[in-house]
Amino acid sequence: MPIAVRTLCEFAARRGDLDHRYTPAPSAEDGIAGHARVQARRGPQYQAEVPLSGECAGLSLRGRADGYEPLANRLEEIKTHRGDLERLSPDQRALHRAQLRAYGALHCQASGRDSVELALVYYDIGRDREIVVRESASADSLWQELTDLCQAYRAWAQQEAAHRRERDAALANLRFPFPDFRRGQRPLAETVYRSSLRQRSLLLQAPTGLGKTLGTLYPALMALPRAGQDRLFYLTTRNPGRDLALDGLQRLADAQDGAVPLRILELSAKDHACEHPDKACHGEDCPLARGFFDRLPAARQAAVDHPGPLTREALRDIAAEHGLCPYFLAQEMARWSDVVVADVNRMFDQHALLHGLTRQNDWRVSLLVDEAHNLIDRARGMYSVSLRQSRLLQARKQAPASLKGPINRLARQWQTLAREYGSDDDRPVFLDTLPKALLGGLNGLVSAITDYLTDHPPDLALQELMFDCLAFSRLAESFGDHSLCEYHRGGRGRAELAIQNLVPADFLRPRFEAADSSLLFSATLSPGIYHRDLLGLPPETAWQSVPSPFHSGQLQIHFADRISTRRAHREASLGPIAELIASQYRRQPGNYLAYFSSFTYLEAVRARLQREAPDIPVWHQHGGMSQAERAGFVERFTEDGQGVGFAVLGGAFGEGIDLPGTRLIGAFVATLGLPPFDPWHDVLRQRLDARFGAGYDYTYLYPGLQKVTQAAGRVIRTPQDTGTLWLIDDRFAQPAIRRLLPDWWFADDDTPKHEGSLARM
Repeated sequence: MPIAVRTLCEFAARRGDLDHRYTPAPSAEDGIAGHARVQARRGPQYQAEVPLSGECAGLSLRGRADGYEPLANRLEEIKTHRGDLERLSPDQRALHRAQLRAYGALHCQASGRDSVELALVYYDIGRDREIVVRESASADSLWQELTDLCQAYRAWAQQEAAHRRERDAALANLRFPFPDFRRGQRPLAETVYRSSLRQRSLLLQAPTGLGKTLGTLYPALMALPRAGQDRLFYLTTRNPGRDLALDGLQRLADAQDGAVPLRILELSAKDHACEHPDKACHGEDCPLARGFFDRLPAARQAAVDHPGPLTREALRDIAAEHGLCPYFLAQEMARWSDVVVADVNRMFDQHALLHGLTRQNDWRVSLLVDEAHNLIDRARGMYSVSLRQSRLLQARKQAPASLKGPINRLARQWQTLAREYGSDDDRPVFLDTLPKALLGGLNGLVSAITDYLTDHPPDLALQELMFDCLAFSRLAESFGDHSLCEYHRGGRGRAELAIQNLVPADFLRPRFEAADSSLLFSATLSPGIYHRDLLGLPPETAWQSVPSPFHSGQLQIHFADRISTRRAHREASLGPIAELIASQYRRQPGNYLAYFSSFTYLEAVRARLQREAPDIPVWHQHGGMSQAERAGFVERFTEDGQGVGFAVLGGAFGEGIDLPGTRLIGAFVATLGLPPFDPWHDVLRQRLDARFGAGYDYTYLYPGLQKVTQAAGRVIRTPQDTGTLWLIDDRFAQPAIRRLLPDWWFADDDTPKHEGSLARM
């Protein structure tokens, strides 16, 4: 059974405490850049990224040493870090040494040498400084140590190989959990199956009500053994999607004759899984981190023996039984699970666990990304960061004397920014380049805080400041035309400096390249080229639309093409929109949703409707609603209820709520959903036009109509539903706009109904 050297060492050579000190480890991108800097300094004979492999104790080992100097017969392992090297625990250093010595054993075996010089290079990214620990070792001693590690892993490897055989045999004969597919679900499943076997990237538009969760999970699991894939990652952009996936997996398991040997893991956010949020993640502070790796083997075995999915609750129980942190137990089990259900950030952000494990172990991974229309905005957020001057000034008030100097130096850089770019208003200023002096101050402060926190109790304000500075510095290293530097003065002491990502493709591309097959699916992925370009999918990525289980007879479409919802015409639109809503409601009383482009517009129409039709019950969304208030808004839509709920397009009620049957019989969409025509979006339009030649469409039109389609999709949720949809704006009648709306809304011989037709009824 093949295994990466790093994985072998992390399994068999880790001891002692879990130790995640206040300074986070460098990101994968930081590590790659740091390795490259060190390797570039070596001599002309130096060989970087040396592949090594061999057989030992029945295991097939493979790995890649960071560097080899032939003249000195010296093998190097480079470890990047930030701050004082003394903060690395002896257990962490021992793990690094074990990995280097394993590479040394494979090198001696392959080259026939009887000894090798080993160099463990610690490279401080912040200070651009190397500390090298050298030793000489004989081939015999290195091989014996490697044999001991392999013997410690061998029983587990045999267990894993047996599990893989049983898993693949069961998946090859997996049965669908229902007697038959829903209408349109079989073509969906067949498409997913073929896509996995062909190692394709596919954008799949599959409408609501099709049963997308089971329609994608079932064929993707069936394809795993035939495609030779190791793992399936089911990624979601919203928490409810994880619950649906876990429920679908349980349905599949229940439909088989016996238990399916499939390890399923739910990865939760640290905020939801941490048992001691007030403690730091190391053995000196948190009891669940103390001796973590000494107790991990028993907990790991208990987890793989667990009869059901490793949900957050199941992991908490196992972790409690063994005295471990449940969050980091879940991260360990990501190495040994067949299916991982998680948020998209676990594969796509800067510190993505699943991407790191995929690269480390050369896994062949099948990706399923649910509600993928949200991934563009989510990814932009992953690669954007803001610095707030107020946080620095607040920290300065309570900072210890040793940090006053670096904090004051950074504060002076903020003052320089204010003098150079400040103005009397709050309009943003877009910088062509990042301020170099400020970046130097950030790096100096990060190093200073790191050194301070290593020897002092946790300080939340300092930690937050350090993480902000570190995140900004990291993104600054990859700053380019995919991002924008934005400065807001914001008043005295309240300035902000942000790196805003515009084109996430440049960051996501390596993630998709690491996957064996990728399926991104949603009810709204049209046009496909827009998502392909902005997400960095391969050029050969296919786009396909699955026929809807619904038909045009279920949804009565009306175009209010005599009303303009443009900003200049909104005051004039209030009366006609209120009259239209009232007319539709009195003609067919029931529950409706009315969507608007802003809270201001929403309030204006609501006030006019209540003044002119006080008999119609209304309720509305407002800014900053609590979870309970959101639930209360949705609960008003009862089966026998009547009234109109007012909501903002693209907000909490624009998607993700399910109101089948008479809980919702119609919707009014009084906007094209276009983003605001502000300076930020104008820069975005220019950048997207320069790169893709489609600035207006990619910035405004496609994102706006995507929100419209999602909101309208609240009306028809099952094949039995019927309802009414009013599209309020003269631009909806334009052929170019209509072509971007779902095909099933319109029969071939349908003529769109206009406002006048309702007025005559």
